[in-house]
Amino acid sequence: MTRTVKAAIIQMANKLDTSEPCAAHREAMIEAHLPFIERAGDQGVQMLCFQEIFTGPYFCPSQDSKWYDLAEPIPDGPTTRLMCEHARRHGMVIIVPIYEEHMTGVYYNTAAVIDADGTYLGKYRKNHIPQVAGFWEKFFFKPGNLGYPVFETAYGKVGVYICYDRHFPDGARCLGLNGAEIVFNPSATVAGLSEYLWELEQPAHAVANGYFVAAINRVGHEAPWDIGEFYGSSYFVDPRGQKVAQASRDQDEMVIADLDFDLIREVRNTWQFYRDRRPETYAALTEL
Repeated sequence: MTRTVKAAIIQMANKLDTSEPCAAHREAMIEAHLPFIERAGDQGVQMLCFQEIFTGPYFCPSQDSKWYDLAEPIPDGPTTRLMCEHARRHGMVIIVPIYEEHMTGVYYNTAAVIDADGTYLGKYRKNHIPQVAGFWEKFFFKPGNLGYPVFETAYGKVGVYICYDRHFPDGARCLGLNGAEIVFNPSATVAGLSEYLWELEQPAHAVANGYFVAAINRVGHEAPWDIGEFYGSSYFVDPRGQKVAQASRDQDEMVIADLDFDLIREVRNTWQFYRDRRPETYAALTEL
């Protein structure tokens, strides 16, 4: 019997002027996502993921401490608790990328993973934190300290890699070695320098590691920073590096795809990258 998983990803534009308080942003973005969550449940979606820091704008073009107020605890914060309820009601695994407050003054770019019975399984904290013009993330996020966990869910083994992480093949390989069958990459990326990499890197990770990748990007322009167009184009890619489904560039959209997880074994038995890797020769990777 074919092992098929129905998965969905949601891309969305920011809903409020950035002058509004953080609590209003959180409320507006969650309200905008709820109809999509309901539709996903109605259509039998088994895994669902949102974009990076889905409860507000991508505020990292600023260095404004106002945005610390968008952070919340995981799993005891309001957004994780709410998504646990939706996961339980729909029998759906939900990956929830939000701004995490670990303790006062210590914040992470994080994704909570919730199982289909509403159980909080754990979280991934973004490991690679950029600090370049328009992306002043070190002002807002401490680098992740939880490694590259893979979560055993009701429908499959889930890994998470967040935005800038995707430029680093090492963590993507760690997720494969830890057993990931699908890796969700919630992102906030704009047109320009790295847009061609959006179409290249995730298929490369999928091929090199023999798993599915779901790449999620937001849409629209976000004033007052307007560092460029968040160009959507969210997609699923299979272990052969072939796109299964892709969203548009410029609108709120949910992409649903039926993913044949049996393909993972077929591809790995064809391309023996795990058998033929030579970790004993890679010491320089951690010495330089």
